[in-house]
Amino acid sequence: MPSFILALVLLLSLSSSCTEQEKSYLLQFLGGLSRDGGLAASWWNGTDCCTWDGITCNANREVTEVSLASRGLEGHISPSMGSLKGMLRLNLSGNSLSGGLPLEVMSSSSMVSLDVSFNRLSRGLQELPSSIPGRPLQVLNISSNFFTGSFPSTTWEKTRNLIALNASNNSFTGWMPSSFCISAPSFAVLDLSYNRFSGHIPPGLGNCSALRVFKAEQNNITGTLPDKLFDATSLEYLSLSNNWLEGTLDAAHIHKLRNLIFLDLAMTRLSGKIPDSIGQLKRLEELHLAHNNMSGELPTALSKCTSLTTISLRRNNFQGELVKVNFSALSNLKTLDLYSNNFTGTIPESIYSCSNLTALRLSVNKFHGQLSKRIGNLKSLTFLSLTRNNFTNITNTLHILKSSRNLRALLIGVNFRHEVMPQDETMDGFENLKVLGIHNCSLSGKLPVWLSKLMNLQVLLLSNNELNGPIPSWINTLHSLFYIDISNNSLTGEIPTSLIEAMLQAEKTTAYLDTNYFELPVYLSSAYQYRSLNALPQFLNLSSNDLTGVIPLNIGQLGALASLDLSFNNLSGGIPQSICNLKKLMVLDLSNNHLTGPIPHALDGLYFLSEFNVSNNDLEGPIPSGGQFDTFSESSFDGNPKLCGPILTRPCGSTEARPASIVSTRKAIDKTVFVIAFSAFFGVGVLYDQMVLSRFFS
Repeated sequence: MPSFILALVLLLSLSSSCTEQEKSYLLQFLGGLSRDGGLAASWWNGTDCCTWDGITCNANREVTEVSLASRGLEGHISPSMGSLKGMLRLNLSGNSLSGGLPLEVMSSSSMVSLDVSFNRLSRGLQELPSSIPGRPLQVLNISSNFFTGSFPSTTWEKTRNLIALNASNNSFTGWMPSSFCISAPSFAVLDLSYNRFSGHIPPGLGNCSALRVFKAEQNNITGTLPDKLFDATSLEYLSLSNNWLEGTLDAAHIHKLRNLIFLDLAMTRLSGKIPDSIGQLKRLEELHLAHNNMSGELPTALSKCTSLTTISLRRNNFQGELVKVNFSALSNLKTLDLYSNNFTGTIPESIYSCSNLTALRLSVNKFHGQLSKRIGNLKSLTFLSLTRNNFTNITNTLHILKSSRNLRALLIGVNFRHEVMPQDETMDGFENLKVLGIHNCSLSGKLPVWLSKLMNLQVLLLSNNELNGPIPSWINTLHSLFYIDISNNSLTGEIPTSLIEAMLQAEKTTAYLDTNYFELPVYLSSAYQYRSLNALPQFLNLSSNDLTGVIPLNIGQLGALASLDLSFNNLSGGIPQSICNLKKLMVLDLSNNHLTGPIPHALDGLYFLSEFNVSNNDLEGPIPSGGQFDTFSESSFDGNPKLCGPILTRPCGSTEARPASIVSTRKAIDKTVFVIAFSAFFGVGVLYDQMVLSRFFS
């Protein structure tokens, strides 16, 4: 009896194992890997492959799924994976696989889902042969690889069950195919974004009655939005930003997309107005039309899109007042970005009814007047930018905004011209503020004491004002401050060591590594925008003031400092040797001061230094050579008649260009050589003297 049971168990175990053929296919895949992520330890040749890590079998012991996402795999995908007759799903995403995608895998007779995204696959994607019958593939994700060449066009006629295709973030070229919906009536998701597709949008996409998502941003697509595209009335997500489109947003067709939830046509060169028919898009939540050539007033019908959470119209030519739009009807609105247009008038009171608003940017327009107290109703507001308008009464503005306890970024510069910086020491609030910009206002007064209460402040922008007096010692209470620009003022006194201590404290607490994202980009110049604080470099700009004294020695402790500008002041003394410790420094401008002494030779070890200027000082001695110093122009050293070096017309062999230490060394050598020469013979002595000196100063 025991032997019978043993035989039965053995028989059952043998019948429940995967076949040797399937095991062989899997081992071929394993053999094609240069790094297997530990699979070899699990995939033993003598064991049942249905028990292997990442393998799933059905009741008939056929391999139905191989799931090996993010396992650190390197190497090639074996064509044998396409021979697993029962395979339904193959997921190899998030690895470092290279080579091509085998045609045998693409043409599998059983696979319904194939995901090889986020690898290093390259070459072209092959067309399925016309001789093979239709394939059951439903989901194909080949995104974030290095595929090149033309995109397959006839393959999709063989995939009648195709539902979703993601080929984004590759390097496909040529025209987008139009055959997706010929034989796949359930086709719903198409993502071809971040490639190099050219030509026009295929009108045939309008035949995709089930298409819900169409993304093709960041390509080279040209032409207009085809009328037929609007026949894809199931569309919920349409994104064509960063292309070369033209024309207008057609009023006669846009209303057909009644199911649209997300519309992104930013940076497509569209012109014309926003049509009134947009009010029929009742489900629309996000409207992105930024960086275009659109104009006109905002239509009243925009108020009918009551589901809107985001309106982004920055960098267009929209104009007029905003009173036509009843913002109080947009109770779901969270982000309103009207940056860089030609809007006029005052901020409409209806905006203050948007209680869910978290980000409001009205900067670079022609708004005027004073801020309403009703802005205090926006309890969720974290980002407010009113820069470059014609607002007045900064004292009233700050007293109103201090009740906005959730504000993290407040940018109100280029307003309040020639007013006085509020000095009210009782001003509180702003306890969560991380970015404060009150620049280019020509404000007079001193650095206000209420700034010392902003304990979470990380970025302070007060440049281009008329602030005077010294930099106060309380600056070291701002322990998170790492980006400071108070240039172009009339500040006096010495650079306090407390300022460096504040930045040093921020560096130690890694405040500049804050990973929180701004609701909208912060523009610190026309060329740079930032979405998070951790993208900002550590920065100190005190240029164009009346600061005196020496450069603080402790400045060399700011190991993360990327930019230091102390130009156009009255600083004296030498360039501290400690600056050579700033290994991440990219910009160093000490020009137009009264600095003396040599340029420290160790500065040539600052390998990231790309901008350097010490012109118009009283520096002396040889200019360092090697490293980044070989890339700087002569203008970086102008106005220092005692400097010498190959980059200047003054070679370091001339007496007036030599530092004292070198001159004294030469005198000692001269004296020794003279004694030797005198005791021998004069001619040989002179010759020897010249040889030594020429070698010493070469």
